[in-house]
Amino acid sequence: MAKEPIMKQQVATGPTQNLEERIRCRAYELYEQRGRKHGQDLEDWLRARAEITGQKVRTMGASQ
Repeated sequence: MAKEPIMKQQVATGPTQNLEERIRCRAYELYEQRGRKHGQDLEDWLRARAEITGQKVRTMGASQ
């Protein structure tokens, strides 16, 4: 039997990759600003994404 060729993982390129990289860098900056304390990675990511895409940030303690 012939073996199936191994498919290489597709890597995102273009605007999506650039946006994700910018979010990743900003999230890391937020992490460093908090003194590198663990446990808020999701909050950092969401805040960074909101800042970069221009969306408003809703915090967990915000009144509705």
